[in-house]
Amino acid sequence: MLPFARVGGTLQCEGVPLDRIAEAVGTPAYVYSSASIRAQYERLDAALAPVPHRIHYACKANSSLGLLALVRSLGGRIDVVSGGELFRARQAGFPAEDIIFGGVGKSAQELREAIDAAVHVISVESEQELRLVDELAREAGAVARVGIRVNPEITVETFHDYIKTGEKGGKFGVPFDEAHAVARIADALPHVRLVALGMHIGSQLTDLAAYRDGIARLEGLIDGVRRDGVTTLEHVDIGGGLFVPYDGESPADLAGYASIVVPAVQRLGLELIVEPGRFLVAESGVLLARVLYRKRSGGRDVLVTDTGMNDLLRPSHYDAYHRIEAVHATTGRGRFDVVGPICESGDFLALDRELASVDAGALLCVFTTGAYGISMASNYNARPRPCEVLVDGSRYGVITVREAYDDLVRRESLTPDWRTSS
Repeated sequence: MLPFARVGGTLQCEGVPLDRIAEAVGTPAYVYSSASIRAQYERLDAALAPVPHRIHYACKANSSLGLLALVRSLGGRIDVVSGGELFRARQAGFPAEDIIFGGVGKSAQELREAIDAAVHVISVESEQELRLVDELAREAGAVARVGIRVNPEITVETFHDYIKTGEKGGKFGVPFDEAHAVARIADALPHVRLVALGMHIGSQLTDLAAYRDGIARLEGLIDGVRRDGVTTLEHVDIGGGLFVPYDGESPADLAGYASIVVPAVQRLGLELIVEPGRFLVAESGVLLARVLYRKRSGGRDVLVTDTGMNDLLRPSHYDAYHRIEAVHATTGRGRFDVVGPICESGDFLALDRELASVDAGALLCVFTTGAYGISMASNYNARPRPCEVLVDGSRYGVITVREAYDDLVRRESLTPDWRTSS
């Protein structure tokens, strides 16, 4: 069963018509296919089967509890980058030994939470952070398991500069020429145990040579660290970044990926960690929107919908492409700007896009929104965030209810609780 297909002219998610979901829960609404997530997980797991490996889902892509529970049920682990994501991971049932805590700017409080939880790895990104972890672990009477995220400083090709994370001068990771020294410091500190060296070179990588070059640099670093007598390493972490098609491109070449990764891991004799985010969930999700108005403006046809940049930021923020189709098939075609209700000129889903010729009331489906859709949504213009629905075969259920107006002001007060400085 395809995750999304037309049956009798109507788009379905697995065995459930999308119009039925929209009628039941309203729009805008995110809808996710369980089968899609399962298939992606199983494809990656099979590709890496020749070596011991751990799949840690990078939940910044989508941290909805219903999806986290699904990933956990498949045998997946989790990668978090904030105290809030750590809280979510524990709420979803992930045990401490299945959690990696990464992120370039972890606060002392977040590090305390990671140490108290005894997560599997705290991935540090600077010498200062490493020394802070050692100090906080000393205060807690613990020995923290740490990894070092290394910036491999290689040039990569991605569709947008904002998703490059492994080039020289970037904010992420320990600079490559400092990594060996930082690893030696970690080995010497009394309240940390160095268990992993790793990298993350970016997202939406179309050239597998980036993995080959990055892993080669990691291999050389690990060999050098071992020659210095470091014997505690358990993992090599190569991050995520696997390509996801948004516009009919070929999917990620997992066979080619494995042909690079597997031999390197076998040579190192370590357990592999991978941290896919977008790869697991992007294609599983669609955003349902209702056309409010159709109008002409400056010689262009415009579809004004009930969803916008507050619900799906990627088109405005990254100039990202998302395929859009009418849920109910029509015969006519036209070129449209598909825009939202937000008071910003940058509020659009697509510009000058060829689509089915529809009018007010039509239901639209925006594809490949499972990653960085709801996780980047906001309450801009005081708009409640959408609901989320999970489909599994012929059944569906709400995993996140739509926000109400009361939710918008729940933490606010008309008058402050005044305090004095004395």
